[in-house]
Amino acid sequence: MKRLILLTILISAYTSAQTKLYVHPDGDNYASNTKTIALLPLKVQVKLRPKQLKDFTTEQIIQMQKDEALDIQKGMHSWFLTRQKRGELTAKIQTPARTNALLKREGIDIYAADEYLPSELGKILGVDCVVMGTFETSKPMSDAAGIAIGVLFGAAAGTSAAVCNLDFYDTRDDELVVNYLKKIKGSLGSDSQDLINILMRKVTRRIPYTK
Repeated sequence: MKRLILLTILISAYTSAQTKLYVHPDGDNYASNTKTIALLPLKVQVKLRPKQLKDFTTEQIIQMQKDEALDIQKGMHSWFLTRQKRGELTAKIQTPARTNALLKREGIDIYAADEYLPSELGKILGVDCVVMGTFETSKPMSDAAGIAIGVLFGAAAGTSAAVCNLDFYDTRDDELVVNYLKKIKGSLGSDSQDLINILMRKVTRRIPYTK
């Protein structure tokens, strides 16, 4: 019985370590005064195994990460757009096409937008909140990259796992309103959209921007 209790405690501790959530004490007020949100491409890092790395050039890996970032951005937008149509989201979500175009017009690398203050990005994008962060994965999950990995290394490369760290910044005062860190896993055949759906389903239950 003691061993069972100890095992339960260890499992609970491990599970909680996989998810960390911070919400600003005045988060509800920030959210209620947010009319528009922009989703920036996350900074993606694809951690391939040494045997996999030798079969790709540095340029190919960088392109994988960029493709992944755009896929994730689109996936997050689709998720929030659905919540917006249901009346579960209090703000309007800017399209990724508009976000990326406005940043590029100002000479900003969309994959390195985190080098700028949220307030600077907010003025360029015309939004009250920007969502940025990082996404680390053990394999690329965008279609093209996933197929390439699968062909070279077989089904063993199909297991998807990722660590996503999302930040919601208010662009009026650069305040961090929400930070959500989550380790997510997918089964064989999971793509970035599957993992983003898992992530967003969990995060939107616990942040002040969604009802």
